[in-house]
Amino acid sequence: MEKNEKGRQDYLRPCCLKDLAMMYDVKPRTIKVWLKPFEEAIGEKNGRYYTIRQMEIIFEKLGEPTRSAA
Repeated sequence: MEKNEKGRQDYLRPCCLKDLAMMYDVKPRTIKVWLKPFEEAIGEKNGRYYTIRQMEIIFEKLGEPTRSAA
């Protein structure tokens, strides 16, 4: 995958919990547990999806995912 100007991979896009779980190769319930301590920093989802800014915060807190949810 190509990286953009910030060094992020092209998978930086709005995602739902299921997409995040696929990126980190875990179950959605596990992602919910991992995100719990960072809820205040991340903020509320926009409907079912985390915004691109929220995804950046998640990647900062949990590290870059190992794969893309294509």
